[in-house]
Amino acid sequence: MNAVEIEAAISALAEQSFDGVEFPFAFLEAFGNKATTIKRLRTGSTNKSDVGGLLQTNNIHIAVAESGAVSKTLEALKASPATSRAKAKFILATDGKDFEAEDLQSGETVACAYQDFPDHFGFFLPLAGISTVKQISDNAFDIRATSRLNRLYLELLKDNPDWGSEAQRHEMNHFMARLIFCFFAEDTDIFSGTDLFTDTITKMSARDSANTHEVIGEIFRAMNTAHDQREKAKLPRWANGFPYVNGGLFSGSVEVPRFSKISRSYLLHIGSLDWTQINPDIFGSMIQAVADEEERGALGMHYTSVPNILKVLNPLFLDDLREQLEQAGDNSRKLLNLRNRMARIRVFDPACGSGNFLVIAYKQMREIENTINERRGETGRKSDIPLTNFRGIELRDFSAEIARLALIIAEYQCDVRYRGQKEALQEFLPLDAENWITQGNALRRDWLSICPPTGTGVKHHSDDLFEETNQAEIDFENEGGETYICGNPPYLGSTWQSAEQKQDLKRIFEGRTKSWKSLDYVAGWFMKAADYGLHTPTASAFVSTNSICQGQQVPILWPLIFESGHEISFAHVSFKWANLASHNAGVTVVIVGFSNQVGQVRRLYSKENVKYDGTARYDESISHDGTVRRDVPNINAYLAAAPNVIVRKVSNPLTEVAEMKFGNKPVDGGNLLLSSDEVKGLGLNKDQEIKFIRRIYGSAEFIRGLERYCLWIQDHDLDEAMQIEPVRLQIEKVRVMRLSSTKSATVESAGSPHKFGEVRQSGNESVAIIPSVSSETRQYLPFGYSPSGTIVSNLAFALYDAPLWNMALIASRLHLVWIATVCGKMKTDFR
Repeated sequence: MNAVEIEAAISALAEQSFDGVEFPFAFLEAFGNKATTIKRLRTGSTNKSDVGGLLQTNNIHIAVAESGAVSKTLEALKASPATSRAKAKFILATDGKDFEAEDLQSGETVACAYQDFPDHFGFFLPLAGISTVKQISDNAFDIRATSRLNRLYLELLKDNPDWGSEAQRHEMNHFMARLIFCFFAEDTDIFSGTDLFTDTITKMSARDSANTHEVIGEIFRAMNTAHDQREKAKLPRWANGFPYVNGGLFSGSVEVPRFSKISRSYLLHIGSLDWTQINPDIFGSMIQAVADEEERGALGMHYTSVPNILKVLNPLFLDDLREQLEQAGDNSRKLLNLRNRMARIRVFDPACGSGNFLVIAYKQMREIENTINERRGETGRKSDIPLTNFRGIELRDFSAEIARLALIIAEYQCDVRYRGQKEALQEFLPLDAENWITQGNALRRDWLSICPPTGTGVKHHSDDLFEETNQAEIDFENEGGETYICGNPPYLGSTWQSAEQKQDLKRIFEGRTKSWKSLDYVAGWFMKAADYGLHTPTASAFVSTNSICQGQQVPILWPLIFESGHEISFAHVSFKWANLASHNAGVTVVIVGFSNQVGQVRRLYSKENVKYDGTARYDESISHDGTVRRDVPNINAYLAAAPNVIVRKVSNPLTEVAEMKFGNKPVDGGNLLLSSDEVKGLGLNKDQEIKFIRRIYGSAEFIRGLERYCLWIQDHDLDEAMQIEPVRLQIEKVRVMRLSSTKSATVESAGSPHKFGEVRQSGNESVAIIPSVSSETRQYLPFGYSPSGTIVSNLAFALYDAPLWNMALIASRLHLVWIATVCGKMKTDFR
């Protein structure tokens, strides 16, 4: 179960009548424990509690307390010898009114009313094997809101199937954006009165939900009607309390999907949440999955954490702003110059999703600006940083809409924090109708017109902030500032790209390189950013899979980047870009910053404290999270502190060394490969085993010492082999499997089912085995020499009948350094 599913289960449990007998089992079930696990705990076979509770080894000790005795029961759980013996991580006590728990490893505690314990669901997520608990605990509200909005969204689609069609999907997404704004506005005093939106629906819509859509439609109409036009609009009296919002959020159609009793109930539950806790930098990424069927399975899991975003933004430009702030001290003129500089900075994310990079950049800059204002004695001063200096392009219309909304919420929250609630409210409504997030394909859009470097782009001519456009429709307020391009574009290796995505890359790279088809999709953003920099001083930084700086992609992409006058200014070497899924799965990435205005020092970030050999020594610092920063004279395309050397592939070696080849590919449906028990099951005599059975090695068998065998039958021995019934049956299974294939080569190989589908050795030669993938933690590359008769599978490489001295080259430390530096990797493993 993911965190959103757990939140839904926990919320459902809290809403049920408290049952002291069932609660401990239901609690564990909500965290993904299987029915068989619960059954064993019920029977007592695995429940070792010594206080009459429920004890799950290595997890939690739960006890239901007598009324008013929750704290006393928690102390008993903590003192319990069984708790210690079972190595429980948590203890929990409740009487159905009060709820208390403790993390025995960190010492953190939870104490709340029973019905409020779902607010702390993130506290218990280690019970479900989810390790990024702090991120979830910090953003528990966002996950709860996303979970409830998802349930509402799916229920509305069930009641209104047409709203899920291509024709009405935009209307449905726009409706959801309106709801989010209303929930936020009613909890932050943007709407006068407490819970104005939720209470109005509660009072004015029928309990059977028959008119819920009409009530919401009238509220939306009110927020699109200026106050001096309301009498003419003949709004119902109960709708007049809503402010005029403008900005296009409530313009156009006020049609609302019909509600059932269930969806109306979901709507009111969402309104009961405390929306002052919303984190626009995180929430946007979560909520975009609600409207994306493909992403819904990982709802709330795939968002970019703030620390990871700052790995891009800090070295790109925020660190420089903070250094300037530090140097300015209390010098009023220097502080003013820095503030003026910040007001002209443009941040452009051409793959902005729901705007998290832009929101974080905006919030960080507002924090720096506030420090400037405090030092100048101008606390509470109106911000000089225009929201429209934060530009984006996003392919999906709902994400683009949420990005605009997230930035608006971020601006309001910053105004409340740095200027006060009264000043923030005075200037928040009506919203401006400036449209600065463009919906479209970033690789086909003209970035210069969307984020014009001189402020002379397309003039604003729209009345609708939230109406989709094919172009940005507003100039920057301040011309001539710095432009920083950033983001986390889609990666997609060459094998996984659609025909349309291949065309995107063709439009960018055709005429520049013949090998563009081998590039990852993210390469398009690198090249477009470099092209943008030809027209104005620019610094860019993208998150990318580490393959962009390895192997065959380096000589295709990076010479083009360098030829445009750009150099790598900073980089984070490979690390895991984790999400919140169970066991913290993630993709291995690099961050590469490049600019046409690079100074003398480049900054290289890594997780290992590795000293360089030779006489050169670099300034080095280590941050609180263990990241090492080195100031180096140059960073090359392999993200090494070295000159810009590009390694290009060649077909032939420089000298007479043996050729490394693939191993043999069985294509057998598993019928030619055998375990030691399966070999015994064939009932062969010793001579037959010697003739027909061979030891086979792939990477796993070689590195981990696993035993595996295969049938290896020479053509001249086939008749004899077919006389052995168990062997004949295995061969027949191979033939049937190959004939059923859709690949012509596989079908053709069914004519010789006794042999591997792809044979690259006779079976009589000596073999040098090299695993195709091995851990980067090894001090040398795994390499082995086997006598005649050994078979190598396609999951390893081999040298056949090669001179023994080849081993000295392949297993050398120098060869490992070469592989680590220039070759492709599998995550961070050597390949």
